[in-house]
Amino acid sequence: MAEHNLPILVVEDDPSLREAIADTLELAGRPCVAVDGGEAALKVLEEQAFSIVVSDVRMMPMDGITLLKEIRARLPHLPVVLMTAYAEVDKAVDAMRSGACDFLLKPFEPQALLAHINKYELPASDDGSGVVAIDPASRELFAVAQRVAQTDATVLLTGESGVGKEVVARFIHRQSARKNGPFVAINCAAIPDSLLEATLFGYEKGAFTGAQQAQAGKFEQAQDGTLLLDEVTEMPMGLQAKLLRVLQEREVERVGGKKPVALNIRIIATSNRDMAEAVAKGVFREDLYYRLNVFPVGIPSLRQRRGDIVPIARHFVVEHGGRFGRTGMSLSSAAEAALREHSWPGNVRELENVIQRALIMATGSTIGPEVLNLAPRSSGETTVVQPAAAPTPVEHSGLTDTDKKVDNMKDLEREHILRTLAEVGGSRKKAIERLGISERTLRYKLQQYRDEGHFQD
Repeated sequence: MAEHNLPILVVEDDPSLREAIADTLELAGRPCVAVDGGEAALKVLEEQAFSIVVSDVRMMPMDGITLLKEIRARLPHLPVVLMTAYAEVDKAVDAMRSGACDFLLKPFEPQALLAHINKYELPASDDGSGVVAIDPASRELFAVAQRVAQTDATVLLTGESGVGKEVVARFIHRQSARKNGPFVAINCAAIPDSLLEATLFGYEKGAFTGAQQAQAGKFEQAQDGTLLLDEVTEMPMGLQAKLLRVLQEREVERVGGKKPVALNIRIIATSNRDMAEAVAKGVFREDLYYRLNVFPVGIPSLRQRRGDIVPIARHFVVEHGGRFGRTGMSLSSAAEAALREHSWPGNVRELENVIQRALIMATGSTIGPEVLNLAPRSSGETTVVQPAAAPTPVEHSGLTDTDKKVDNMKDLEREHILRTLAEVGGSRKKAIERLGISERTLRYKLQQYRDEGHFQD
């Protein structure tokens, strides 16, 4: 969202200057918390989240440099801007080495203060994105995401199913220089193996039966933008080799094509599995793993960032309440307490489903715990989320690369024809119009698929 919903922490031992800074921020519509020293700052940082810290250097008994080092140890990605009336080179060098974003030399104009804050602070959420980052763990996550967004590095997002990996990927895209380019996502686990290659790389006209015209794949569609390879560990080994080449050469060749297409894209990959374990088991290429693992980001589960549970739930109440025609709905304090106590094995996806059901079931304008339908859990119970089962490694078949390519094209052709037939409700007349083939050819192909056990009338 456009407004900043986290306050700014001001640390200044001079009462008059502290009040002046707080007034400046409040007049600019920016909430702030002002404290008189380092100890008070560390205490309040344990109690709530902030978008940035603005601190004086010359303070007693804890000076600004010591406070900065304490913040870096506890919240390493929280931005800190230091104020000083003394342009001392050694202090500036020490502070920058300790992780300060910048210096403000006293006296400074209100515009200078606001400019520094706008430049360095971290957003609690993004425009209409549904990003909610209140818990310190998620604040750290999005701080890291914002930093890597400023580069073109390949990012590998890992975490349990339902934690919001695509939300983080979209955040990185929106914070990057590619934000005006396309964001293209493909779920590698949701597309049949025989169609995945054509979907990713595209195909030329005539590459297989029914390919009436050339089609750009996801790589080309993401040109000048970001491509998300969701659940990349589910990709077949054969395609992993081709993906590795695309990442190395930064060019893609369509199925049935001979001319490579140069790519200018950013790659983000996700997985809900232990990728090192997948490599050890031989179901994921080690060289591809290292190519994707340029900047790894682990996303904590929802139970590891409990400060986000209620804010995310409130967000879903507003979002889905509008869609369901139930605006003005709210959660009761008892319902919020129940949400905080739940272990959330399904993470944010489970929370969203719970809120949607509650919106439907609630009879009044308040959602109580009785309509949340949360499964009761015994005290001390630990939820273990098992990773997805690893696919069985494909044994060496003895086929040549040419044989494999022919088989792959046949599979691709069959999937395309059968999918088209299903889309037109089984009408062969409509199917041949879409496929651009004769009725005789379609009849021959279908008989072939029957004999192979791939098709039944």
